[in-house]
Amino acid sequence: MYGTRSMTSMSSAVGSTVWVIVSLILAIVGGILVYFLFLSKKNEGKFTGFLGWLYDFLSFKKMFLETLLKVTYLIFAIYITLYSFVLIGTSFLAFLLTLILGNVIIRVIYEFSLILLVICRNTTEIAKNTKKAGKAEEKKSEENK
Repeated sequence: MYGTRSMTSMSSAVGSTVWVIVSLILAIVGGILVYFLFLSKKNEGKFTGFLGWLYDFLSFKKMFLETLLKVTYLIFAIYITLYSFVLIGTSFLAFLLTLILGNVIIRVIYEFSLILLVICRNTTEIAKNTKKAGKAEEKKSEENK
């Protein structure tokens, strides 16, 4: 009976390994196909509705990290505030420090994270505007010739 059990485990492990390899190959092929067939520059602005949203999502036109950071900040701030009340019975000073400093520290950490996102967004917007201005100048100079 012991030999049967180990054979079943070995067969299961081999099956899992095969599935991992097949999944990896399918993911690589699928990623390459989606990138070159769906996310190509010629398809920009071509899709509407769900496909438009999917195109923007997969090409990172819209950033969801800002929303995620805001929600996690609120969760942690509420948790720190509620947790600080546990400390009232132990030490009133620990309660106040956790309530005030805990919330200030978490706020500063999240503000630094959001500053990085704002810098990224502004840099992207500046690059886009510079490219548009360059194309407009190029068009103007061609018209003047």
